[in-house]
Amino acid sequence: MSFETIVASGERSALPHGRATGTKLPKRGFVTLDFGVVLDGYCSDMTRTVHLGKASQRERDVYHSVLEAQMAAVAVVKAGVSCGAVDEAARSVLRKARLEKAFSHSTGHGVGLEIHEGPRLAAGQEQVLQPGMVITIEPGAYLADQFGVRIEDMVLVTAKGAEVLTAGSAKSWMEL
Repeated sequence: MSFETIVASGERSALPHGRATGTKLPKRGFVTLDFGVVLDGYCSDMTRTVHLGKASQRERDVYHSVLEAQMAAVAVVKAGVSCGAVDEAARSVLRKARLEKAFSHSTGHGVGLEIHEGPRLAAGQEQVLQPGMVITIEPGAYLADQFGVRIEDMVLVTAKGAEVLTAGSAKSWMEL
């Protein structure tokens, strides 16, 4: 494993780096799953969030806003774009959804031999993306004492855009 797997459910899904506990999954609520493996010496990182039971409209709206933010950030990734511009693409969507205060971490980071490498995709970061970099795009909304949603993909930076390396895993709304 690239890092200790994160499984956070219910109110604990509002913790960006919550750790698994012995607590049973709730009958209703979000479950955030963040995991990765090491293959041939290189790390991977991916997060999916699913909902157990019938969701409220607010829960659906937050999920769809995070998904829209994630897709907006991926859409601007290409060589020559600043890390801050990628972050702003995600933040602007969450700002419009009035979730800017719930997005309490950066949009992403580099991945390679270590799970967290440069560059850092965050507000004000001026570093420019280069072809061949592998980064994560992982916006989230964390509503304290309620729930949290994060959707994360690994992305290869190319001269023409982004190649999503974790595209084989669905990130559409999932209610189990």
